[in-house]
Amino acid sequence: MPQKKIDAILLLYNRELWQNASTIMEYVNAIVQLSGFPVVSVNTELGFPSVLHKLQFHSIILHYSLFGIYPYRLNKRFYQYLANNQESFKLAIFQDEYRFCQQRFKFINEYKINFIYTCIAEEHVAEFYGKYTPQVPTKTALTGYVSDELTELADRITRPDELREIDISYRGRPVHFYMGKGAQEKVEIARGFRERAAGLDLNLDIKIGEEDRIYGAAWYEFLANSRGVLGVESGVSFCDVEDRVRPAVESLLMHNPEISFDEVYERVLKSWEGNIPIRTISPRHFEAAALRVCQVLFEGEYAGIMKPMVHYIPLKKDFSNFDEVIRAFRDPQVRHIITENAYRDLIASGEYSYQVFIERLDNLLVENGLESQVSDESEIRTIAQEVQRAQNAGRAWKTLENRLRYSKLAQKYIKPVLRPQLEKVRSSNAQE
Repeated sequence: MPQKKIDAILLLYNRELWQNASTIMEYVNAIVQLSGFPVVSVNTELGFPSVLHKLQFHSIILHYSLFGIYPYRLNKRFYQYLANNQESFKLAIFQDEYRFCQQRFKFINEYKINFIYTCIAEEHVAEFYGKYTPQVPTKTALTGYVSDELTELADRITRPDELREIDISYRGRPVHFYMGKGAQEKVEIARGFRERAAGLDLNLDIKIGEEDRIYGAAWYEFLANSRGVLGVESGVSFCDVEDRVRPAVESLLMHNPEISFDEVYERVLKSWEGNIPIRTISPRHFEAAALRVCQVLFEGEYAGIMKPMVHYIPLKKDFSNFDEVIRAFRDPQVRHIITENAYRDLIASGEYSYQVFIERLDNLLVENGLESQVSDESEIRTIAQEVQRAQNAGRAWKTLENRLRYSKLAQKYIKPVLRPQLEKVRSSNAQE
């Protein structure tokens, strides 16, 4: 069937119905709402809208939420669509690039990705993407930016320093050993700080259990009630480029579940440390800056954006300057200067806003042939509505499927009856 060419953007992303992380949808919504071009967005979790088969979009943006795990969050019909649309300008946004590297390179080459947004620093791009995906241009981008929703929320809930009940807060969680030494800092800063701060006259709320995670509006309220927050650079200290480290580490853990990280490091990770690190600033740092929370961070580059004793109080990774950090943090004037600097440079400047990022994205698309004038806006609205109807139907069936999956009564009595119908719907939507 011939495809109709559409001067618009098709944005593919993945969000499971139960997912709470707001950063994914902030990114997705920013592209939809701020781009100067029409955007048709599709949540691949809800199936493939059949109307897409008849259409060829000028640009296809593949959001990082598709690639967090492997296999990717794309079913056969999405893969076929990408393969059939050779003339579309395909832009992939990648994060968590430390694992499944060879699969990613294969995907880029097989589906003719034209441009890559990466979290890898420019000085390492050539030895990473350049080696395995030659001729594909790349640009280093941040993991997230400052949304209008964040700044408006901060205006509403930011409270004076003296009214905040928590001195220093933190939420993290243990990470896989195969992620390397750098990733372990998310746990080490919490344990080390909490241990050394015991007995000090500070109200701490520092936890690293999965059950202690805070999501949505409750997270922002928690942060706004804190004078300070701990933090580290986002990312890892090496990339498993050849996909050898993770299997080796998992094999060690399978044979000895009690093995320590230090032993895993000596036996497997040590020779890889520092090989193409991914260290950057994260949305958590922007959130703290917006809410004027004083950040106490492990020393790092933070993508060149945050400077020690300008935007944060630097804590050495061996905690050797812990007493100095506490003295600085206890000084209300120091906290005030640092939080105001961070707000001014990271938030008020607008340099790290989604608005600026999307403007640069639009310019990239124009450079690659996307027309600035839309030929038929009503047609694109009709397409978007048809896609939305398909997505709504997919959401209804996905909700029912989830309820049947987790309900004991449904497992025993209802699911056997409805299973054939569910399989029929799943097949028609190509949801795997």
